[in-house]
Amino acid sequence: MLGDVETRSVSPVFVGRAGELAKLTDALARATAGEPQALLLGGEAGVGKTRLVEEMLAEACRREVVVAVGGCVEIGADGLPFAPFSTALRALHRQLPKELAAAAAGQEDELARLLPELGETTRREHTQHDEEDMARLFELTARLLERIAADRTVVLVLEDLHWSDASTRHLLAYLFRTLRRGRLVVIATYRSDDVHRRHPLRPFLAELDRMRTVQRIELTRFNRGEVRRQMAGILSADPQPAMVDRVFERSDGNAFFVEELACSITEDCPTGLPDSLRDILLVRVEALPEDAQRAARIVAEGGSTVEYGLLLAVARLGEDDLIEALRAAVGANILLATPDGDGYRFRHSLAREAVSDDLLPGERSRLNRHYAQALEADPWLVREDERAMRLATYWYHAHDAAKALPAVLSASVEARRRHAYSEQLRLLGRAMELWDNAPDEVRAELRPVDYAEVYPPCGCDPETTPLRYLDLMAEASVAGRLSGEREHALKITKRGQRLAEAEGDALRTAWFSVQRSRLVSSLGRGDGWAELGTAQELVRGLPPSAVHAEVLAEAASWGMVHDPGPGSLATAERAVEYARMVGEEDIELRARLTLGSLMVDAGDVEGGLAEMYAVKGEAVSLDLPAHVGRTHVNLPSVLEGVGRSQEAVGILTEGIELSRTYGLLDTEAWICDNLAESYVSLGRWDEAARSAERALRIALSPKPRGYGAMRCAYLSLARGDTAKAAEHLEAARDHFGKNDPMPQCFLPLGTIALCIAAVQGRVLDARAEFERAAAEGFPPGTQRYAWPLLRAAAALEADTRGLPAAEPGRAEALERIRKATRGLVTAVPVWSAHERWVRAELLRAGGEDTPLDWAEAGTAFEQVDRPYDLARVRHRWAEALLQSDRAQAAGLLRQAHATAQQLGARPLAEDVALLAQRARIALTDDPPSAAAAAGPALGLTRREEDVLRLVAAGRSNRLIAEELYISPKTASVHVSNILAKLGVSGRGEAAAMAHRLRLFPPSGEGRREASA
Repeated sequence: MLGDVETRSVSPVFVGRAGELAKLTDALARATAGEPQALLLGGEAGVGKTRLVEEMLAEACRREVVVAVGGCVEIGADGLPFAPFSTALRALHRQLPKELAAAAAGQEDELARLLPELGETTRREHTQHDEEDMARLFELTARLLERIAADRTVVLVLEDLHWSDASTRHLLAYLFRTLRRGRLVVIATYRSDDVHRRHPLRPFLAELDRMRTVQRIELTRFNRGEVRRQMAGILSADPQPAMVDRVFERSDGNAFFVEELACSITEDCPTGLPDSLRDILLVRVEALPEDAQRAARIVAEGGSTVEYGLLLAVARLGEDDLIEALRAAVGANILLATPDGDGYRFRHSLAREAVSDDLLPGERSRLNRHYAQALEADPWLVREDERAMRLATYWYHAHDAAKALPAVLSASVEARRRHAYSEQLRLLGRAMELWDNAPDEVRAELRPVDYAEVYPPCGCDPETTPLRYLDLMAEASVAGRLSGEREHALKITKRGQRLAEAEGDALRTAWFSVQRSRLVSSLGRGDGWAELGTAQELVRGLPPSAVHAEVLAEAASWGMVHDPGPGSLATAERAVEYARMVGEEDIELRARLTLGSLMVDAGDVEGGLAEMYAVKGEAVSLDLPAHVGRTHVNLPSVLEGVGRSQEAVGILTEGIELSRTYGLLDTEAWICDNLAESYVSLGRWDEAARSAERALRIALSPKPRGYGAMRCAYLSLARGDTAKAAEHLEAARDHFGKNDPMPQCFLPLGTIALCIAAVQGRVLDARAEFERAAAEGFPPGTQRYAWPLLRAAAALEADTRGLPAAEPGRAEALERIRKATRGLVTAVPVWSAHERWVRAELLRAGGEDTPLDWAEAGTAFEQVDRPYDLARVRHRWAEALLQSDRAQAAGLLRQAHATAQQLGARPLAEDVALLAQRARIALTDDPPSAAAAAGPALGLTRREEDVLRLVAAGRSNRLIAEELYISPKTASVHVSNILAKLGVSGRGEAAAMAHRLRLFPPSGEGRREASA
């Protein structure tokens, strides 16, 4: 309609920015080569960000690159959820409809939350708040973009991040973190002068600064020469130096202000050059005809962009008059038609803000009211995915509480449907602000079924019961938790619990208490049990209800990881019973999965696994993403715990595929953690390391990162990198926090810490680690973690037998280990094998172990698929056999050595090699050289062996010198050489190694291998 209007305020010459443009085109080239690029372009308003991006996009189009642009939309002070992504995806859909449909295949209902053109979004019944909903949407969006950009270069531009909603920022950060494939360039622009100290974009920018994959470009103002060149382009002539000086002084090098000032000059502005920047922006608007000025004011208040039909309805002008008014505004280069030709926007947002700020207060509210009325009369004037939010914003700024409250609530429902939980939380805050100002008759018409997913837990009919303020607080507390604003959610939850308690609503109070438990745990403020205990007391004696079932299910789930005993089992059984009585299928499935795990812990292995397999089958057949993820984490973990690692791997591999299909990134991290554990058990250590590292890389929450770090710590320790193991151990403890102790966390961490201290020769520290880990005992369900801990503690005492520093407290330590073993069950073969291993280590600690003791342990481990554990047992079994059966001992040593080398278990390989060397046993078919056969252990000279023997006995350099008749300096040199040859960091570690390898048996024991 207005496409033929000429404008001259924009310079046809692209001034400056050569370096910045080179960075953008270089990113384009890198992306074309298959390396995704992420760029952040910042600069003050008017400095030229848009023009720079346009130049880059022009180059992209010349290279036949697919370009999609989306901008954050400002409506009043509110951003639309995911607006730039929706717009950009819509552009891709127009250009590549078949390709985008193929890339979204199978996930159309989820991706329709961003692009409604893909189909209908599935609407779930209620009460199912999935913490991975938003993460799933993010993962699917990232995979969609990767597929689209697999065979073509795509440039995605997201403009005006300073107006972005929190969900848009979260999604953009997710893309920047996870995009690793595809020929994709993502460029985001923002106005730096708007990012004040408390602006929500500020922490987002700080987060991106820590990402090495994000390139940040800041545009500065033009210098005088660049201003002159820009003016020459606008004026089509070289300007007078005095004019350049004045424009440069007034604009301070801001490209947009240079354009406006130059335009004022060319139009012979009657007032001359305006005195203030605001006047610079308003002077040309005020020069328009009255109808054009009115149209500009209406557009300014309607948002970043206003559709033509909506503008026509609000302007209340004849269509011909409106078109003439718009023609004048477009001709003056104040307004522009949108790229799709459907509406109008200001050429620059600074001009819109100036016009909007110039409105009178009554004028602003009147315009918002007209917008809202027009939109109510004809909802199709705007896109369906924008309608609810824009109507809520217009009514809110019209200061009409009666209309604003239901509109804001409807917008909050739409935000929740799109997983825009931060925006839902903000809208619910507005609803609570409007609640008391809205008329009683308006509030009486509101129903939970329309506005609340967390229905009243009192059994009331949500279709007839009026919506309550408490319902809004319940919705807000869940939205806060799901959006990551947990501190805010905790405040709302505490307040809601107090209010529900004051109203005598026990069920709602219990519901809030369950939410507090979750929040306290996720914030690291405690384990959440006190809050769950309160909830159980509140529902005790009340009729069965969804809340009652939820409380029991949460308590059983807590018990499964903190206290897996008979009490937790009984709670899980009641949770299943109550969920069935009230028809809550979701709660029932969760409770049944927990029940199955607890049944296994109680000894009913096959019954418990059968229950868990049944839940898994139902979750997959009913296509329930949350339960699919949960079953593919919990069931394999239980299988691993009872020694069925290969079976666990099969389910975990299936789970990874399903989690990627559903976009469950945090679930995938949990699965990778469990897969790493099973791979370690099966001796597939390289795969275990890759799996643990992936978990660390993709995990969205702290605990899966903690497990990933724990797996890495175990592997580093077993492969001989004690320093790296200590780093991973510390990282795991940081991720887990200190206020939510779970046996499945602190027992394995205690085992690793004990082993690190033992390797470093810190015997007393190692004992202290055992005492801390074992302080609470080992309840049912902790056998899989308890047996390795007890084995490590027993091996510590056996390895340090005869070490002077270890003798004090040694008897007490051994008794503590023996006492702990008496209460542990051995119901499955892997636990029984560990029990025999611990028993043999305890006997070795007293010098009483026999080949038969180790034969029992070795035979037990031969029945289970644990190659590393079997190799360690074979090493000790061979040591015990050296005096009686050298042939069998040699076979065992060769088997153990082969396994250690295959796994890269350097410490075990060295221990086995040293024992074989001392016993004159060849580990390969090649006969050893005479020098090797006769050489001293560990490459030490005879004198260094003497010095090491005294170091192991706890002698200082001075005492070593006196005993060996050498100088203290010479003794010091020998000690340094020994530490270097052994590859240890200190005397304590050297002494621990000597005792572990039995280089110097306690006096009276003799050298068994020498006499063999």
